[in-house]
Amino acid sequence: MIVEALIICFMLVLYGIKVWYRRPPNSPPGPRGLPIFGNAFFLGKEPQKTFRDWGKKYGKVLNVRLGGDDWIILNDYATLHQAIVKQLTTFSGIPICPMFMEFSNRNNGLAFVDYTPSWQTHRRHIVATLRRFELGKRSMETKIFYEASQLNEFLRSTNGQAVDIGDLLHKMTTNILCHGIFGKRYEYEHPTLCSLVEMITKMVSAEFGESMQTALLFPWLRFIPPVSSGCDKILHTRKRMIDAIEEVVVEHEKSYDEDDMRDFIDCYLKEMKAGKELFTRKQLLYEVSDLFLGGTDTTSNTLKWCLHAFLHYPQAQSKLRKEIFDVLGPSGNVNMSHEPKMPYTQAFINEILRFHPLLGMIYRSTTEDTELEDYSIPKGTPVILNLWAVLMDPDYWHEPDKFNPDRFIDDKGNFFKPNYAVPFNMGGRQCPGERLARMELFIYLVTMVQGFEILPDPDATELPSTDWIIGGGLFFSPPSFKVVFKEI
Repeated sequence: MIVEALIICFMLVLYGIKVWYRRPPNSPPGPRGLPIFGNAFFLGKEPQKTFRDWGKKYGKVLNVRLGGDDWIILNDYATLHQAIVKQLTTFSGIPICPMFMEFSNRNNGLAFVDYTPSWQTHRRHIVATLRRFELGKRSMETKIFYEASQLNEFLRSTNGQAVDIGDLLHKMTTNILCHGIFGKRYEYEHPTLCSLVEMITKMVSAEFGESMQTALLFPWLRFIPPVSSGCDKILHTRKRMIDAIEEVVVEHEKSYDEDDMRDFIDCYLKEMKAGKELFTRKQLLYEVSDLFLGGTDTTSNTLKWCLHAFLHYPQAQSKLRKEIFDVLGPSGNVNMSHEPKMPYTQAFINEILRFHPLLGMIYRSTTEDTELEDYSIPKGTPVILNLWAVLMDPDYWHEPDKFNPDRFIDDKGNFFKPNYAVPFNMGGRQCPGERLARMELFIYLVTMVQGFEILPDPDATELPSTDWIIGGGLFFSPPSFKVVFKEI
């Protein structure tokens, strides 16, 4: 009996291995990895690079077993464009994940919600509302310049001492969304602003990101420590943020005036009061939370990468300042009408976004059976868009590993942005706040460089590391470092 049992167990193991390594019909090639875990242990600390290297071996479209699922990995621009632009609705879903359902309180908000008619309605509303407040009496451009002026006042007060302004940049970019969403700004030490920044920082941190991604690949680990405790912390912080937003919504309801739309919350309440079924209170709370998560840390990190670049490439800072002085002089106020006159400034910002992308990878899933590059992709297949690989692809970029803003300048000295420069993604789920983010980057950068020379910390033994920290959602964050702001 023992021998027979061993034989049966052996046969079952062989059958399990055969099933594990079996591919769906007409599936793309790729590594299968280990039973149960797939290739999770082989991704390394920089999975975007691992996927890029596997793409060189197996082809443009990869099938990689991660956990118990087959994931499709897209590493090049042409394939991404074919998928998320030409098959926009098909590749705009979100992977099935219990943790995503918990985080969105069962499909509320935008970031962790599937591509449905409801999602499309709310995204259109966000885009329209943001455009409404870009101009006019509550112009976001004016508010951005005010925050930039406040930043410069602080920088002057440092008297040439080395400082780390990472936290201040985060408060500044968060205040811009407070302007647009809450209708007011906060002093930088105000408890509400400090609490918002603290919660956002936690939810995009590397620690929280690891728990979220582990729960995505291995849903059963959601309930097993230490992943369970990490996920519970994420949900607790999310709940704190929702409660804080709820207090602001209550204030808005008390002072609501249909003839005076002050901000995003007022515009949303108007839709609710009109009886539009899709516009609910819970959706409002989670939508606002997602806007803060996606629109603050990313912009402040990009500004930190700009400071980082000034230390490593001082000639770029000098060239930038010369252009700013040629257009504005040493004291002229910047606005967005100056942007077309500053090709190198635009080029510098776009090279920062390419060299240090906002997001390395983005998770999607297919909403129906489809084909891509003659391969069959079933409905519900999880997909990874490897934006980092696109932005570092030598087939599109000359010497992509080198920082070179001039790659965005054409032969006539004009700014040029190719279609394959996609730091904000593309297709149906392209970042709705891209225009606002670019306004912030342009005005903040010009204002800083116009007023100060950014220099290394004299007490540091070496320049800040070029390594990045991968946070929640695969944000690429720079390490902490100090710089000197020498007033010009």
